[in-house]
Amino acid sequence: MSARLGERERERLHQTFEALCRIESPTGDERACADWITGELRTLGLSVTEDDSGPQAGSNAGNLLTRIAGRGPGSIMLCAHMDTVPPAAPVEPVFRDGGWENENDGILGADNKAAIAALIELARRITGAGAPPEAGIELLFTVSEETGLHGAHAFDVANLRSDVGFVFDHASPLGEIVVASPTYQRLTAEIHGRAAHAGLRPEAGRSAIVAAARAVSAMTLGRLDEETTANIGTITGGSAANVVPERCRIVGEVRGMDHARVEAALTGMIDALQDAADGGECDLDVSVEKMFTGYRLRPSDAAVELAQRALAACGYGPRLIASGGGSDANAFQAAGFSCLNLANGTERAHEAGERVSAVALEGGLLLAIALVQEAGARRQEAAA
Repeated sequence: MSARLGERERERLHQTFEALCRIESPTGDERACADWITGELRTLGLSVTEDDSGPQAGSNAGNLLTRIAGRGPGSIMLCAHMDTVPPAAPVEPVFRDGGWENENDGILGADNKAAIAALIELARRITGAGAPPEAGIELLFTVSEETGLHGAHAFDVANLRSDVGFVFDHASPLGEIVVASPTYQRLTAEIHGRAAHAGLRPEAGRSAIVAAARAVSAMTLGRLDEETTANIGTITGGSAANVVPERCRIVGEVRGMDHARVEAALTGMIDALQDAADGGECDLDVSVEKMFTGYRLRPSDAAVELAQRALAACGYGPRLIASGGGSDANAFQAAGFSCLNLANGTERAHEAGERVSAVALEGGLLLAIALVQEAGARRQEAAA
């Protein structure tokens, strides 16, 4: 396979991307997107299997897996997720100033449909090449990534034949390799006070919102150190302006590379909540859920070395980075499958104004091609 894209190949990639963006697929409603991907892959003569993870992952679709056999043993897994954050406006893809944007004031869906388009067009190139690749390929499309990697967590990695995998899901310039990603703990607190008429008997009430405010003001939030962050994301409560609020709900998070520091930050937040609840004569219920587990890879790990070779072959200077975000790679690593996350060149993910340039979109496909080529070269080196 050549590491260059022909004009027709570039056109097809952009058409595929535009079509995918027009299929709205917020987390939990990936069915139409999954059906479209399945249809495209089957027209290439590929068999697509869908697992039964939908209900567990909170989706109306399951994870999709297809394989392209290689000349010999060994394969590489490439992954993208089908869901997006909820669109705030209809998606109307437009190409301007060298890239794709949403004409309306909302997300484009480039996270992660730029990667999906690249994988579909990779499959199209390979199936049309007339000869199998040196190493086999497994393409995995997951559901419910945005809300906690639920599709990847539900996927059985025992179904994979590959010994290494790559996720294309970091919204940063192509060339970056995420070798470290944090553990993410979500904190939910329910504060229970006592309702009373705010104008007639306020002294009889116990304000859950006041207790919540005192708790949050006592917390250390933001960037706690180079590798640890803490945040309170939502506070909801109360029923009316003239009622002392009986209930308040707080949702926050802690992310970090070091388990002990994450636990220490969580303990501090919980202590602040308990002290504020006690001081306000309120009750407190707290739950902590681990959304995903962090990982850290060495430069000498096989996945890192393969990614560096592929990026160099594409003309990028590989850069090893630590990320404050998670991806399906976290779930696969936790399940014992060697996988890392790669930058996909998208910009302003999850924001109105989300964008992907033509250079980045086409670069994603070239990177996928290079990964397959380098995996084949590695297999030949091992056999020599």
